[in-house]
Amino acid sequence: MSLLWTLAAHELPLRYTWKISRNASDVKTNLIVRVSGGGATGWGEAAPNVRYGETPEVLTVQFDALLQAGLNKLTRLPELEELLAAHPPAQALRFALESAFVHRLAGLAGQSVATWLGCPAPGSPVATAFTLPIMEPGTVADFVQQQRMSRFPLLKIKVDQHSGLELLRAISAALPGRELLIDGNEAWTDADALLRFLEQVQTLPALRVRLLEQPLPARCTDDYRYLRSRSPWPVFADESVTATADFADIARQFHGVNMKLMKAGGYLNGIRILQQTRAHGLQTMLGCMVETSLGIWSALQISHLADVCDLDGFLIVRDEPFGLVREENGRLTALPVCWNRLVPVVS
Repeated sequence: MSLLWTLAAHELPLRYTWKISRNASDVKTNLIVRVSGGGATGWGEAAPNVRYGETPEVLTVQFDALLQAGLNKLTRLPELEELLAAHPPAQALRFALESAFVHRLAGLAGQSVATWLGCPAPGSPVATAFTLPIMEPGTVADFVQQQRMSRFPLLKIKVDQHSGLELLRAISAALPGRELLIDGNEAWTDADALLRFLEQVQTLPALRVRLLEQPLPARCTDDYRYLRSRSPWPVFADESVTATADFADIARQFHGVNMKLMKAGGYLNGIRILQQTRAHGLQTMLGCMVETSLGIWSALQISHLADVCDLDGFLIVRDEPFGLVREENGRLTALPVCWNRLVPVVS
């Protein structure tokens, strides 16, 4: 039996400018993978990450090459894993392919995706952080009101060296006492300069910080070892955690790990990363890219493995095409899905 694979690009206008320390965008282009055969269908999503040189064009070329290498002839997950090891694609595409394949296999088995993966099914709604992108500090109060950010129990703030302190001052004034995740996206290059910034942050009134995420480039391993015992808050790895990360070394640099399925390249490696994180005494976080609810739905299947969830990527999309996740009062519920009947809404 041959499977039918398709790949389609979806342009996703955003509800506001998504700005982090290294880039800004108003539109994202994600790729949607569909696989069908034997009466069952699976869907997956790839959100290309420019940090790792991923683009829709690169992923499309890789997808075509995998078809040429026999992708449509595979029927078992180990066969897919073997093909992807022999012809490694970008991690985002790898996740899209593996998740679509798993979703189809779970359907054939008459099981939920979580059960098929050997994970507890998502239970009660999952609390998520909501992210404030980098913006002019004077616009924060209006943004908080427009996006109704007060409904989220946890907030993430994107910062850089230029305006980070003032953004934190503005958010603590708009929502005093709200628990915050501070995300630097590798904006600092010197640990001592970062520590001086953190000293200033500590003076802000009504500020509660849960953790500090990847403030320095991944290459600054010595700086992270120096920072680990000096930071006033737990330091979490994001860009530092690749598919081949040395977790013993990660544990010497960080207090926790933010795992994103798009970066892990699939459910199997994502689960392994979270298990390795816990095994080394590190805190766990489950993150996302700017994704539709298809990608977020997938992340929710393993959300029980995380201490903290940051899965607001679909809330940034202006006309979200799938409707697979419901958000209410900052909590997410993965809705039932029939993969055979799933059709994205194209505006």
